[in-house]
Amino acid sequence: MVWVPLSPTSSDRRAPLRLPSTTTMSLEWLMDWSWSLDGLRDFIATGIQSFRDCDATALVAVACLLVLFVWYCYHVGREQPRAYATVNALMQSAEANGVQNGFVYCQSPECVRCSHHDGLNQKLYHNLQEYAKRYSWSGMGRIHKGIREQGRYLNSRPSIQKPEVFFLPDLPTTPYFSRDTQKHDVELLERNFQTILCEFETLYKAFSNCSLPQGWKMNSTPSGEWFTFYLVNQGMCVPRNCRRCPRTYRLLGSLRTCIGNNVFGNACISVLSPGTVIAEHYGPTNIRIRCHLGLKTPSNCELVVGGEPQCWAEGRCLLFDDSFLHTAFHEGAPEEGPRVVFMVDLWHPNVAAAERQALDFIFAPGR
Repeated sequence: MVWVPLSPTSSDRRAPLRLPSTTTMSLEWLMDWSWSLDGLRDFIATGIQSFRDCDATALVAVACLLVLFVWYCYHVGREQPRAYATVNALMQSAEANGVQNGFVYCQSPECVRCSHHDGLNQKLYHNLQEYAKRYSWSGMGRIHKGIREQGRYLNSRPSIQKPEVFFLPDLPTTPYFSRDTQKHDVELLERNFQTILCEFETLYKAFSNCSLPQGWKMNSTPSGEWFTFYLVNQGMCVPRNCRRCPRTYRLLGSLRTCIGNNVFGNACISVLSPGTVIAEHYGPTNIRIRCHLGLKTPSNCELVVGGEPQCWAEGRCLLFDDSFLHTAFHEGAPEEGPRVVFMVDLWHPNVAAAERQALDFIFAPGR
């Protein structure tokens, strides 16, 4: 029989407090202890019976979930926190880290776009082999040739065209391309000129004299100020920025030759303030052509590619190969405002569809 202590009645609670004797306290303590042991015994017996009644499959499932949870906690604990640098920090450490024309060369062997190390060709060849195993070697001759002799191509190129990372042989070379080269995409961008301009003007209202608005990046220039607002940066979508320019971002999905999941693909708004000069530099590859849609084009603004100057025009696209030595400047009066273009990278028209698929695989972000 289990002893259950009775709760005191209301009359008991109103009774004056009397100190119990030592004998009475000992008896009550022993009875409480006996009751506790009986309850513990019943609890253990109930638990054992419940365990026996459980289905074996359920027990195995619970054990697997427990193992997965322990494994997840272990791997999360091993991960090192990622360091995120602000634009100001990057600009302050430019001299130490080597900022060149707005790019911070990370020198990481994991980054194909920024790395310049001896094992790059081996890594590219490994990626090509992996692609060929999954798909086919058909149509890969030019890419194979380019990777095999990449060092020779990059070192022997004339100074007018020297891509920094990857050169695909046997592509026609010219500083500028006709608008008919990528006619569909050019006409689509020009038809949506007002849409892109309106979203830029909304963004630009956030600028002030004392701070750089969120989402904008300041690039290194010999003089003046060069700002960029990326929707796609080296093949990676920038979600926060895309949400602020939803119609422009959707437009990218309608372009037939836009370079998407590839470290050589970018889409951004580029702003040059009056008095800005961008230092001469080369792009990373010749497999793309860069398209500039003029949004705001004051006078005395020029783009010079391969020694040939061209001017932007509002609502019109300008196509060029940025693997040629190129520069841009804005020498207009301050009251004329900034030069603004929407920049998007398109495939070189002579890169075949099979080659585009393979290059997307080889130069996928993070590969």
